[in-house]
Amino acid sequence: MIVKRKTILVTLICNLYGSFVLIAPTYAEDASKFAMTTSDTESVSGEFTITLKGQNIQDLYAYEAKLSFDTSKLEVVKADTKIAGFSVSPIVKDNVVTFAHTKVGNVDGEKGDLDIGTITFKAKKVGSSNIKWTSMKIVDHVLKNQAYTLDDSTVFTKIFSDLAGHWAKSDIMMMVDKNIVEGMDDDHFEPDTNVTRAQFATLLSKALNLKETTVKNPFTDVATGSWYENAVKNAYAAGIIDGISNNEFAPEKNITREEMTAMLIRAKSQATGTKVEDMTVNTSIHFNDEDAVSVWAQKVVNLAVGSGLMNGRTDQIFAPQEHANRAEAVVVLKRLLAGLGTI
Repeated sequence: MIVKRKTILVTLICNLYGSFVLIAPTYAEDASKFAMTTSDTESVSGEFTITLKGQNIQDLYAYEAKLSFDTSKLEVVKADTKIAGFSVSPIVKDNVVTFAHTKVGNVDGEKGDLDIGTITFKAKKVGSSNIKWTSMKIVDHVLKNQAYTLDDSTVFTKIFSDLAGHWAKSDIMMMVDKNIVEGMDDDHFEPDTNVTRAQFATLLSKALNLKETTVKNPFTDVATGSWYENAVKNAYAAGIIDGISNNEFAPEKNITREEMTAMLIRAKSQATGTKVEDMTVNTSIHFNDEDAVSVWAQKVVNLAVGSGLMNGRTDQIFAPQEHANRAEAVVVLKRLLAGLGTI
């Protein structure tokens, strides 16, 4: 009898990894349904657990579940089930994880609504990842097989540790997923750190995919071979940036909010083909500190505020001479690209 049960168990495991015959349910209302839930949709740690659930299960003695995911973004930590029996360790191949389990002995299969199993993942890097439950194969207690093709998916996002609760978290993570911006390291974005003129010029060059230029670099303080040299040259050739003088760009100087606004509006001009002087000002500044806006920046500030590209630091304060931070830079860049229809 022991040998017979072992033979059946081996046969069952082979069936789980072999061909399944699709058996249609007798009545549509009796059909089993499957869905998955996730412990978290986002976290700093990057670890989360998918729970595989079954509804109206008729006779589940053994099963094989397959989920697809990007192995460059996620790794499988473990798989488990509360159903008594024997589990095959999860197998990951070609961006698919396979998890199989069987009950043991002469017992009936599981019935009703139940948690079939769990699979724990861990994100390898910051960003969003998609997990899709693609198939479920079931063996009943008399070793009959049934296969289901599924299309249930969820998205998990690992966020930078310093973005939890931050007002710009959603916009920043969207731009990270678009590969437009990066963190300062693997765990920190530093959203409240000031942005330099070179950094913002580089963001615009990358976001607009500006072409390489043969225009000579006019700025003596933009050193040959510096990390920002090409971006500054390309942005200058596209008419997006000006220097603080004819031959100085001040790349390492923290950018002010009105300077950022000017670059932003010129970038919109370059992308749309509409000259700044031809753009219509739909509103006028209504901030308590509007007198602090430099004369040369008044139109671009009006344009940016009127079009929704820029907001004040508060409803009453625009803070034109204050330094812009990384969060503000990413948010206004996202608004620009959204307005252009490129994201």
